[in-house]
Amino acid sequence: MTRTRYHFLPDDPCPYFITATTVNWIALFSNPTICGIVLDSLQYLIDNQRLILHAYVILENHLHLVASSENLAKEIANFKSFTARKCIDYYVENQNQFVLDQLSSYRLDHKRDRQYQFWQEGSHPERIMSEEMLQQKIDYTHFNPVRRGYVEVPEHWRYSCDRDYAGQAGLLRIQVY
Repeated sequence: MTRTRYHFLPDDPCPYFITATTVNWIALFSNPTICGIVLDSLQYLIDNQRLILHAYVILENHLHLVASSENLAKEIANFKSFTARKCIDYYVENQNQFVLDQLSSYRLDHKRDRQYQFWQEGSHPERIMSEEMLQQKIDYTHFNPVRRGYVEVPEHWRYSCDRDYAGQAGLLRIQVY
């Protein structure tokens, strides 16, 4: 196992900047149904007070979250497990063999308990330790689609909370800083 400086601290109320990437960076979030599964799962965690979401963006092959929770490591693990299962089920039900073949081909060898792998391992959590760092991570999240050339201004990206920060209705209920 690789050592990393990125890990969740137990019982830590601080927000974290989290990145979750699809296996082999496959552009699975280009499908609005898959994005909907991710958004519905995040909303469920918010509604059930299992997650406080401060910022998010979903791009074609990864997402960024600024989030906090009583047990963030567990909630993110559950989120990734649940969304992986729902997304794979979607591809099976819709007989999308092209995507299923990729999810099977890029499955890590040690994951012998499953046929497919949706997410890359880990979530690269960075503990946010100051207001300045929090603002930097929120700005990074909002401007990700702009830097990639997808939109001119952050609030035009559908799968982002920048609309909430601009005083408009977003797709999820977040806690604006």
